[in-house]
Amino acid sequence: QVQLVESGGGLVQSGGSLRLSCVASGLTFSGYAISWYRQFPGKARELVASISKFGSSTTYADSVRGRFTISRDNARSTAYLQMNSLKPEDTAVYYCKAVYDAEAYWGQGTQVTISS
Repeated sequence: QVQLVESGGGLVQSGGSLRLSCVASGLTFSGYAISWYRQFPGKARELVASISKFGSSTTYADSVRGRFTISRDNARSTAYLQMNSLKPEDTAVYYCKAVYDAEAYWGQGTQVTISS
């Protein structure tokens, strides 16, 4: 059974930092590209950042480029999203997603709240 478990969310002040983790089990982690998405209330999920299977390639949404960093540790089956210079508009539920070909798995999400 495939599981992705996010953690690291919470409440921080504007300008602060958080590091989200996504721990995978039940799959060969290095075979999957990993993405982080976020979802605002009443909105569809939006892509925040992606990283290739071995970390050689990363992409970011314009809204987070320069502030967020995606990384992965295949030995630990874990992906990370380091979020710096957080803004109130970053408040959302953050999800990780593992993708290989037509297979896709989602975590349950972690709430990130930024106070002004």
